[in-house]
Amino acid sequence: MSTTRPLASDTAMVLAAGLGKRMRPLTATRPKPMVKVAGKPLIDHALDRVAEAGLAHAVVNVHYLPDALEAHVLARKAPRVQVSDERAALLETGGGMVKAQPQLPDPFFAINSDALWLDGPRSVFHELSLAWRPAEMDALLLVVGHRGAHNYKGRGDFTLDPLGRLQRRRADRSAPFVFTGIQLVAHRLLRDPPDAAFSTGLLWDRAIAEQRLFGLVHTGEWFELGTPESIAPTEEWLRRV
Repeated sequence: MSTTRPLASDTAMVLAAGLGKRMRPLTATRPKPMVKVAGKPLIDHALDRVAEAGLAHAVVNVHYLPDALEAHVLARKAPRVQVSDERAALLETGGGMVKAQPQLPDPFFAINSDALWLDGPRSVFHELSLAWRPAEMDALLLVVGHRGAHNYKGRGDFTLDPLGRLQRRRADRSAPFVFTGIQLVAHRLLRDPPDAAFSTGLLWDRAIAEQRLFGLVHTGEWFELGTPESIAPTEEWLRRV
């Protein structure tokens, strides 16, 4: 796949430690990343895209029912996977990134383990790399409009200004863009973290205040997979492409 700029990073962190409560009862006996969609565990959908784009490494964090997930990802030949062990305590998305930071280059891609998408003309990793401006950005989030956000029924997450900077949706409004669970992150975003478990959203808010949180609009399709009911329509859509 040709591109005018190399990948910004050779590593992706796949955030896979969550409890998957909304996906119950499917997650009563397995972690959410091991739930199958179109015959494949969710985490393999993500890791296959990582490998196809040419990224050599992945870091996967584990907490809930970790043994099966750890064995599964370490058995992969590509990408080469390391595990960030959160068995002792669930750290949430932000805390998970901070714990794994010694295993991650600067910058690194981060992917929610339930992110399932179809690329546009280029892979999302190449698209993010082409848009990455490290002097200006602490993080670059891949967002998608409601029309390309299958199964999504929310009011959106962000607005995007003419320079590509993100702002949160106001509580009393809708917003045109939804976060896909895919981002490119500089270590600067992770500086001075709280001691307790915390969401990446806390770091995003600081970056927004400093005008260093940016968004890139996804040109392909994206599927929200929060509940068991979202699986069948996603599989039907994938059969048609």
